[in-house]
Amino acid sequence: MSGSPAPYTMKGQLGLYRAALFGSCPKCGARTLFEAPAMVADQCGECGLKLGELEPTGRAVPLLLTVWVIAILICAAMFLELEVRPPMWVHVVVWAPLTIGLELFALRVYKTRGVYIAYEKRRTAYVQSEPR
Repeated sequence: MSGSPAPYTMKGQLGLYRAALFGSCPKCGARTLFEAPAMVADQCGECGLKLGELEPTGRAVPLLLTVWVIAILICAAMFLELEVRPPMWVHVVVWAPLTIGLELFALRVYKTRGVYIAYEKRRTAYVQSEPR
């Protein structure tokens, strides 16, 4: 099985978390994967890869991901309250942005991973189907 290496191992390509943070296209590495904070673009503006076709579908995994992130943050907030007892405004200032940021990052990682896996499967199938 020959062909180019996976997009996350090629020189110049980013790892999964950096690709999710920057929204890197799996084919060209341009920052065009997301058109909104957690919404995959229909197509890469640089190379024309149809990203919308590669996006993972379904609602169960993002919902469970949200529940897990919120549960972890609630436990952390309860620990902070029991150990330090800060004023209520500290909870609002700390936990509101942290909740939004972590949830958006978790969704971006999930969607980036799905797009990269689908791209790799499609690319591998194309390489294997080429006549030798």
